[in-house]
Amino acid sequence: MRIVIIGLGVQGRKRRAVAGDRVVAVVDPVAAGVDFKTIQEVPLDRYDAACVCVPDDAKVPILRHLVSNGKHVLVEKPLLAPANEIRELIAHAQRTKAAAYTAYNHRFEPHIAKVKQVVDSGALGRVYLTRIFYGNGTARDVRNSPWRDQGAGVLPDLGSHMLDMAHFLFGAREDFGRVWSANRFENQSPDHVIYGFDGPAVWEMEATLLSWRNTFSLDLYGELGSAHIQCLCKWGPSTLTVRKRIFPSGRPEETIETLEQPDPTWRLEHDHFLALARTGGTNWDNDLWIGAHLDALKTQLPPP
Repeated sequence: MRIVIIGLGVQGRKRRAVAGDRVVAVVDPVAAGVDFKTIQEVPLDRYDAACVCVPDDAKVPILRHLVSNGKHVLVEKPLLAPANEIRELIAHAQRTKAAAYTAYNHRFEPHIAKVKQVVDSGALGRVYLTRIFYGNGTARDVRNSPWRDQGAGVLPDLGSHMLDMAHFLFGAREDFGRVWSANRFENQSPDHVIYGFDGPAVWEMEATLLSWRNTFSLDLYGELGSAHIQCLCKWGPSTLTVRKRIFPSGRPEETIETLEQPDPTWRLEHDHFLALARTGGTNWDNDLWIGAHLDALKTQLPPP
């Protein structure tokens, strides 16, 4: 499959490295050494698919051009657009049989995939509480970017990952979340947000650009046990602990797995996209759900 990379920023360079010899052209309006300035300049018979790695407000016109012409698409998260526009894109993709995929690479994190298996097996029983912390130290980088330090800030950036992760583990939920705390400590846009969903299945989520050591944790507490992830492979080592509850009380039985390895998610997700291109299909319904929940949360952010 012949792939075009659209947008040669951090994500675009990663996608180009993973795609390797499949890349036939690179598109970017300002970067040096690229092949084209716009995707419309690329002859349609030169490529089969594209990785779209551009700012959020530039995505929809590019995606419309691609899927309406039957080109398979991997677009970097989040895909934020009015619901009617996303539904229009889905209809184009279905008509042309183009694969249409938004990249949420953490679904391919080994320990997150393992927790999904644990949840699906029923080993934790009813899950009472899910707590996710996701933080990095990029507040100054974001502040220095003319297009990143705007809007809802860290909420759609890291917060979309956490919503997708909870959706992956448990499926969609109908109720909407609440913003419990939002701050602009260093940036014009929110750089630290705590939000979540009330019970009976509580989700607590904290996203921040002010964690000076990149940090990720996931904790699930259920009636029969609990599961805990500390760190992602890219920041390693990553540890998964699964505990089995002792009744009526007592120290739980536990298993601990630790991984020290390079981040495997980009390659695994790329392979998933190639397979999707062979069969068709889309995950953009997931973006409709994430977008609706982010929209509801954005309305609760305090004014600048």
